[in-house]
Amino acid sequence: MILHTSGTTSRPKRVPIRHRNLVASASNITSAYELSSADTTLCLMPLFHIHGLVGCLLSTFASGGTLVCPNGFNALEFWKLVDTYKPTWYSAAPTMHQAILTRASRNEAIIKANPFRFIRSSSAPLPPVIIEQMEATLNAPVLESYSMTEAAHLMSTNPLPPKIRKPGTVGYGFGVEVGIMDEEGNLLEKGQLGEVVVKGANVVDGYEKNPDANAKAFTNGWFRTGDQGMLDEDGYLRLTGRLKELINRGGEKISPLEVDDILLRHPAVAEAIAFAVPHKMLGEDIHAAIVLKDKSVSEQELKAHCSASLAEFKVPRQFHILDELPRGATGKLQRLNMAKLLNLTGE
Repeated sequence: MILHTSGTTSRPKRVPIRHRNLVASASNITSAYELSSADTTLCLMPLFHIHGLVGCLLSTFASGGTLVCPNGFNALEFWKLVDTYKPTWYSAAPTMHQAILTRASRNEAIIKANPFRFIRSSSAPLPPVIIEQMEATLNAPVLESYSMTEAAHLMSTNPLPPKIRKPGTVGYGFGVEVGIMDEEGNLLEKGQLGEVVVKGANVVDGYEKNPDANAKAFTNGWFRTGDQGMLDEDGYLRLTGRLKELINRGGEKISPLEVDDILLRHPAVAEAIAFAVPHKMLGEDIHAAIVLKDKSVSEQELKAHCSASLAEFKVPRQFHILDELPRGATGKLQRLNMAKLLNLTGE
């Protein structure tokens, strides 16, 4: 099978995924979530996407479970599907989880009558505040995982209870080795920040007819993910963002994920994304685009909220209030393109 990388900032690369990669990934997913023929999966992700194809469909088939495949994702229909098919779990991207969460209060009877065994999140970072709200509202463990097309989906995940799950991390590798590497290709110790690298039977051999990309992406048998992170003392992986998305403000590195999470903790904020804007003196400065639940909140109040938890250089210099945040075809937020989409040329 050949899939493409998302190519949000550059030309998409062709990823040849072999049968053995798919088998290994489906097996890892089945093992990680203890999937069995007793499980029913609600497949919300599109089947042209590795998350839907392997994370939901192939893993369910491999476990002998039942797959419910609605015609696309519709937050208004979600709870009707739950009531009708009684899925034991579902997997989705963060934007879908947030849409489901906003309608949960109107469907308390269905939630109570149809408890999920677990809920899985992948494809983009799920802010810890959303995990907290989901677990409190949906009464099920929310397992954030970490996946890429080049690894035929799953690389690491938080485990099922009673094992410890750590919000703010993407768990540890299941059938996949996870490491942290410096720019020279040396593996780093736990607690040290660097590029996340993986190896395993699920990881592809390389991009198709792209020797330059392969030379950059593979080092000593490890696949370089392009994400920055660190392993804690228990081996759980904490991501700090895509290396190319880190904001370099006058030499100070800012993780936009950290800023996103703080903004989402304000009760008036429905959605938020921090991003870089060009700056003549600093190189880059930080702005944020926001969708509000309460339009009366002021920019000063949002700045004060951020200042209470963030160092001053991490506080967005400007807030852009939008009706909705721009997303790509698979629902990913367009962080690297935000300045361009909002016609911000910098200062």
